[in-house]
Amino acid sequence: MSEITKFYSLAHICIAFIGGLLLLAIWYNIKKRFRQFLEEDDSQKRIDKGLLYLSLALFIWVFSGTWIYLGNLFGYTNTIIYDAGYSFFSVFNTLALLLALFYFDFAPQFLYKNKKNTLILFVIAIIVSVVTFILIQHNRDNPIINGVRISGIPDLIFSCFLTYLLIISFYKTFMNRDLKLVAVISVVTFLFMLLSQVPDVFVTLGEPLYTHLIKIVAKTTFISIFLVLATSWVIQLALTPKPSEMTIKFLDWALVKITIPSKDIYDQTIDFGSKTTQYKNLLRFAIRRKFEGGDGQYVSVNSGGEIKSQTYLSRIIENINTILQLEEISQLERKDLFTFMGQGKYRLRIIPENIVIDEILIEEFKKTKK
Repeated sequence: MSEITKFYSLAHICIAFIGGLLLLAIWYNIKKRFRQFLEEDDSQKRIDKGLLYLSLALFIWVFSGTWIYLGNLFGYTNTIIYDAGYSFFSVFNTLALLLALFYFDFAPQFLYKNKKNTLILFVIAIIVSVVTFILIQHNRDNPIINGVRISGIPDLIFSCFLTYLLIISFYKTFMNRDLKLVAVISVVTFLFMLLSQVPDVFVTLGEPLYTHLIKIVAKTTFISIFLVLATSWVIQLALTPKPSEMTIKFLDWALVKITIPSKDIYDQTIDFGSKTTQYKNLLRFAIRRKFEGGDGQYVSVNSGGEIKSQTYLSRIIENINTILQLEEISQLERKDLFTFMGQGKYRLRIIPENIVIDEILIEEFKKTKK
């Protein structure tokens, strides 16, 4: 084992271990400090599970790095046991990342909170690992053909798909949290991670020194992105109004009174005026939240749903901010009033007990639906 490889392996283990510990510490602190809030709003529970799986992915890196280092140190890299361990850690790391993305609000819709598609990806990841293991054994005497390591092709192809999922999920998440520079850096980082795998397949590309340098920089930045994600979630939790502190009263047609103490909004009356579409959409959410249970509280927001576009939700928030003339620090965001439950479904965050609707308005709303 060359000195460069030895340095890379040890650095990889140490950086992943420290990153995993830090992410786990942040996750534990979130659970401790925001326990009441997380229990009050059950939709938040999925996010902290995402952080937990991200930390697990980093610890798997530690174990895989240790396995590779020991394999090179004691010279058993050409054994079936080493190959089996390598494949095991590879698929386990992929599964941990997929589980984390399952809980991301802004993961591609076919993955976010979709157990069936997630299980399909699990199976594909396992198949890729098995095929890689078989190719390694089959081509052990001649692993490289025309400068290409055949056994690395399936994993590289699947890594391209996983990189796409990571880019979409992290970019949208950071953009939603107004961290535009971090969003761009995350895209570059994931592309670098993918680029660092190319020389493992196309062995004639890149010098070992620069290849390992790209890998260590990409993985360090990769871990830093995870930590920024966790920290930004802490800030988001601190600034997000609690469902139990908000109240909303529907006084008359187009007239609403809301109270959100954390945003310095106390018994403020909103007159939607001619913007009846926004008012009816808000009333629809309130009626579902107050009188329905379980999945009945959700409203589908997509091209084929009850509300045709997420733009209508944004307009409700924009109108409230404009009508109340809120300062920038007190302005509402979509996540303050609406919870995204996945697959195009949203729910009003205010608890049913704090929603007051005049019965006459309910009757008028039912008439407008006919």
